[in-house]
Amino acid sequence: METKRHSTSFLRAFGSLWRHRELVWQLTWRDVVGRYRGSYAGLIWSLFNPVLMLAVFTFVFSVVFQARWAGGTGDKVEFALVVFAGTIVHTLFAECVNRSPGLILTNANYVKKVVFPLEVLVWVTLGSALFHAFVSVLVLLTFKVAIHSQLQWTSLFLPLLLAPFVLLTAGISWFLAATGVYLRDVGQTTGLITMALLFLSPVFYPISALPEEYRPLFFLNPLTFVIEQAREVLIWGRLPDWGGLGIYFIVGIAAAWAGFYWFQKTRKGFADVL
Repeated sequence: METKRHSTSFLRAFGSLWRHRELVWQLTWRDVVGRYRGSYAGLIWSLFNPVLMLAVFTFVFSVVFQARWAGGTGDKVEFALVVFAGTIVHTLFAECVNRSPGLILTNANYVKKVVFPLEVLVWVTLGSALFHAFVSVLVLLTFKVAIHSQLQWTSLFLPLLLAPFVLLTAGISWFLAATGVYLRDVGQTTGLITMALLFLSPVFYPISALPEEYRPLFFLNPLTFVIEQAREVLIWGRLPDWGGLGIYFIVGIAAAWAGFYWFQKTRKGFADVL
């Protein structure tokens, strides 16, 4: 059982990731492969799912609704690409948040192993979600090249945009993983919250479509900035908002440290509750 004092230093979170990188890699890959274990197609499903989703978006928004994105080029398939880019960001966040409350509960056997670094379980979940996000981005870029015969060089900035978002998501995940051990109701609410965020984030509509007085409120949503900027670099070939990105980095670091601090402070009681 865990009785020793655990460091709450922010650097400890990354030090643990680096120190146990091989373990994180093995657990992440096992998590990815395990999702498709028993199916005939196996890992091909990780590619087929986003391809099917993008195909459905293209048919529904381009053929059925003939929708056009405000402020876009007016291309008939652009709306589907824009929405798909938004869902990639939302899915990455939702997958981590929805799994976090049960992260310790489903790995209770690790809690009583003093030498096991419980904090890396969050990195494992993030790694699995990032893998699927990476596949979805490849599908989006491939589709864009096939339809428009071009690839925006600004897509190279996507990892930089996702870096603070990953920090923010890690912080929330650490907080929910620890809280979920003591308060089981947390796991019942995260699904509702992430579903609400799908419609309260600019996934299916641009920020410009909102009344002026509501726009500042939507930027309090942690997904809004990343979704908007991901579209800028992936679809329209524009540079990121460097000032906004700098602020988001500060917020991401603060959230990651706060979540890790809470996790480290509460983990000594995990074994007693479980």
